[in-house]
Amino acid sequence: MTESNPPPDLLDLLSGLEHILEYPTRDSPRDAPRHAAITGVTMDSRQVQPGYLFVAVSGGASDGHRYLADAVRRGAAALVGERPLSELSIADLPVPYIRVADSRKALASLAAAFYGRPAHHMVMIGVTGTDGKTTTANLIFQILQAAGLRAGMISTVNALIGGQVLDTGFHVTTPEAPSVQAYLAQMAAASLTHAVLETTSHGLAQQRVAACEFDIGVVTNITHEHLDYHGNFEAYRAAKGVLFAGLAATPTKPIAAPRAAVLNRDDGSFEYLSALAQVPVLSYGLASPADVVAQDIVSRSDGLRFTAVGRDLDGSSFRLPLATSLIGGFNVYNCLAALALGLVLKLEPEAIRLGISALHAVPGRMESIDLGQDFTAMVDFAHTPNALRRSLEAARKLTTGRVIAVFGSAGLRDKQKRRMMAQVSAELADLSVLTAEDPRTESLAAILGEMAAGAQASGGLEGKTFWRVPDRRAALRFAVGLARPGDLVITCGKGHEQSMCFGEVEYLWDDRVALRAALAEHLGVPGPEMPYLPDM
Repeated sequence: MTESNPPPDLLDLLSGLEHILEYPTRDSPRDAPRHAAITGVTMDSRQVQPGYLFVAVSGGASDGHRYLADAVRRGAAALVGERPLSELSIADLPVPYIRVADSRKALASLAAAFYGRPAHHMVMIGVTGTDGKTTTANLIFQILQAAGLRAGMISTVNALIGGQVLDTGFHVTTPEAPSVQAYLAQMAAASLTHAVLETTSHGLAQQRVAACEFDIGVVTNITHEHLDYHGNFEAYRAAKGVLFAGLAATPTKPIAAPRAAVLNRDDGSFEYLSALAQVPVLSYGLASPADVVAQDIVSRSDGLRFTAVGRDLDGSSFRLPLATSLIGGFNVYNCLAALALGLVLKLEPEAIRLGISALHAVPGRMESIDLGQDFTAMVDFAHTPNALRRSLEAARKLTTGRVIAVFGSAGLRDKQKRRMMAQVSAELADLSVLTAEDPRTESLAAILGEMAAGAQASGGLEGKTFWRVPDRRAALRFAVGLARPGDLVITCGKGHEQSMCFGEVEYLWDDRVALRAALAEHLGVPGPEMPYLPDM
C-alpha cells in the first residue's frame, strides 16, 4: 500500500460482507482496534503479520478456529470465523471477532475488498471442466493476445501477468482466494482488461473464486473425477455448475463485458448447465445441433487441421479454417471452446485463427521427449479415466508400433478411478506399466492391486501385457527397455507437476526430467540425473 492508497479500515472491509452473525458495532468499547488498518488477509495463521485479518476456515485436515490465539500472538488486528465466540475458550480476546455463516465465502469477499475488487474492472473468463481446462485457457489467452487485448491468465500451471510468469505451486488446483485476488490485483495494476481463470471443482466448491465476478463461463467436459471429495458425480457436476449459475448475478462493470456460457454440446453436462446459465449460451461440438462445429478434421503427428463452421450469438454464420500444432483429436474440442469464446467477444476471425495457431504446446500435455531414440516418448497429464482414454487414442494414431503406457493412481483420492484407468489402458494400450503416483499415506501395494484387478477384468495378463513396478523411476526405465523401433511410450498422470507425495512428504519430481533420464541411460548419452524418490 502507498500513501495515496492506504490500507483499508476493518469496517470498510466488513461493509460488503453477507451473513454476519456477530458484528462489532461502532458503539463497542473496542472502537480503536476495530478501526485499525488491515494490512493483509489470510486463512493461514503462519502467514499472519501485524495488522492482518485472519479468517478461520473449517473443514479438511484442520480447523482454523484452533489457530485464533496463534494469529493474535502474531499480530492479527481482527479475526473472522464461523463458531460462536463462547465456544472457543479464548479469554479476554484483545481484537474483534466477527462471526459469519460461511468463512470461505467471507474469505473471498474480504480478500477481494482488500485488493479493491480487481475483478470488477476486467472482463472475467472462467474455464472449468474435468479434462482440457489448461489447454483451453491457454488457447483463449493466445486468442486475446492476438486480438491486441491486454490479457492475463491464472492456470493450474502458472499465472501470466503483464509479461511475468508466476509459479502457482506444486500440486496444483485453483489457488486460495487471497492468492487469486492478489493475482487479479496485479493484473488490474498492469492495466489488463481481460483475465482468464482456470477454475477447478475444488476452487468452485470451496469459494476460492466466489468474488471473481465472472462474465463468461467455458466448460470443456464433465466426466468421472474427484468423487473422493464431492461424494458422487451429481455433487461434482453441481460444483462445476456454480460457475454458470452465478453469471447472471455478476454486477454491471465499468468495462464492456458480455455475459454468456460456452458449453460442450456433445458432453452429458450440456442440458444441466444450459438450464443453470441464465445468460446466452453458445455451444460447440463435432456436429449439429451445436452452434460451432468442426468439419474435415485431419489429425497428424504434427498437429490438427479442420474447418470451424456455424453461427455466433447474433445468428451470423461463419466459416474458418484452423490449424494447430497441438496433437490428439481431443484438442479439436479445446480449440472449438476457445473459438466460441472469441465469438462471444466479437473478435476478428483472423485473431482467432492466429491465436489458436500460436499455442505450440502446453507443458506436460502430449509433450514429446526426443533424445534421438528410435521410438516416440511422450509425457501427458492424463489422470482421469476419460483423459487417459483420449490420450491413448491419440497415441494410437501417432504410431504404427505398440503403445506402452506408464501411469498410476493417487492415494487418498477417488478410489473408483483406479480400476477404471487400468481397464482403459488394458483396452487401448498394448502394454501397461502400473506404478506410483502420489500414494500419500495409502499402501502403494494396495493401490496397485486395485489397478491390477481392473486390468485383468479387461483381459490384461500380468507379466505379458501389464506389470506392476512400484518405483516410478524403475517403471520408466522398464517401459523404455520394452520399446522397439516405432513404438510409443507415454507416461501419464503427472504432466507438468513438480512433486510427488509419499507419506506426507512432497519430493521434487518431474516426469519430463525422469523420462529424459531414463532415455539417456538407455541410449548411453548425456542426460539429466534421475530424480530422487524414497525406496518403495
